[in-house]
Amino acid sequence: MNIDSIKNGFVIDHIAAGKGMKIYKLLGLSDLSCQVAMIMNAQSSKTGKKDVIKIDADIDLDTHILGYVDPGITVNVIKDSKIVEKKKIELPERLTNILYCKNPRCITSTEQELSHEFVLTDKQRRIYRCIYCDSEA
Repeated sequence: MNIDSIKNGFVIDHIAAGKGMKIYKLLGLSDLSCQVAMIMNAQSSKTGKKDVIKIDADIDLDTHILGYVDPGITVNVIKDSKIVEKKKIELPERLTNILYCKNPRCITSTEQELSHEFVLTDKQRRIYRCIYCDSEA
């Protein structure tokens, strides 16, 4: 398999195997006009298998989405074909418009312009709760 190197963009690495497609969809990468490569089930010495996403464009990357899907992700920032920064992604404390409240009595069900906001309440079990109705995501 041969995938060209990236000139300016990102390599999202160490994604847990099988979670790459979820990140692809949540980040809206199908809407981009640049090259995007997804490698699934690549061999990893640390975890056995992993997914990798390469984006050949300098886009606004939402690290909250990455941290929510898999907090062990590493993002390599590429400039002029060289890695200039490595970011370690962690579980975000707050999520806005990434999750949507499923409680039909929540105010977000009737007030469409309200943002869907969740806060992390249990870091071990990765549980988020709606700030308006306290429903678990």
